[in-house]
Amino acid sequence: MDNSTGLELSGINGSNPLGFLAALGVLRSLALANPEWRPKLSWVAKDAWHPMLHFQDVISQDKLLANLNDFLSEAPGKEALELGDNIKFTPAIFHRAATEAFAVAKLENQEALRFYAAFGSEAAEKDGLIKDTDLRTMSGAGHQHFLKFMRDLIEITEYEHLRKALFLPWSRDDPQPSLRWDQADDRRYALRWREPSSDPIRTVRGANRLAIEALPLFTTVAQGSQLNTVGFKGSGSKTTYWTWPIWELPSDLDTVRSLLSLKSLQTDSPDRRNLQAMGIGEIYRSQRLTIGKYRNFTPAMPV
Repeated sequence: MDNSTGLELSGINGSNPLGFLAALGVLRSLALANPEWRPKLSWVAKDAWHPMLHFQDVISQDKLLANLNDFLSEAPGKEALELGDNIKFTPAIFHRAATEAFAVAKLENQEALRFYAAFGSEAAEKDGLIKDTDLRTMSGAGHQHFLKFMRDLIEITEYEHLRKALFLPWSRDDPQPSLRWDQADDRRYALRWREPSSDPIRTVRGANRLAIEALPLFTTVAQGSQLNTVGFKGSGSKTTYWTWPIWELPSDLDTVRSLLSLKSLQTDSPDRRNLQAMGIGEIYRSQRLTIGKYRNFTPAMPV
């Protein structure tokens, strides 16, 4: 029986890739910053699937936001984001950086190492560079830089951005940078009222900032010459899909890691009866598309 106290993050919709990542980023941040709170995460179905945080004691919105803002300002592991503007590293450079992070992790901060494990692996390469995460959406074209945008978000995100992302309907009134994980960033011409190049991207800054902290939960693993990312199946510009679970039982960070990596989620028709027995109430799948020089995620659909 769970005796924790819940706090609903009513601004987040779990069917949106960016919303899902932002919720995971909240859980991971709190687990690192305030382990004594013993945070857990579940999802509740209302007008949409909204995340619910669970704590041993009552935690107010203000206290939650203040603690998140402090943690995100410090950004443990951000040194991994400073290796370059994009994940375009030779195996030798990446190996050296990851090895140095591993040495530090034995003594203190393990967060940089976890980011490196999510970026890619020197064991899988293409054209002299490491293969990288399926969550990477840009690589420098059009002055859009994956790691630099993360560093920028760390610098400019404030308390009010977090409040808007977590507790208010998303108005998408913030200017770039955006990490292109929002389904609203799927800007194909046929889906737009206006021509995309003249229609500037507007985003939810706080959600993007929180989503960065979820990245270490999506580890990459080299298998032969291929690189696999937790939660993803397929390869190429039109055959890559991301599947994630929505669970109804309060789950801590370690449990969430296990849920994200369930092999049964990646089948064409997951066994919902078995997954429901694990507390999974819904399964979403989004296609990752390459549109011109960028990647986007389509609106997710229940599997």
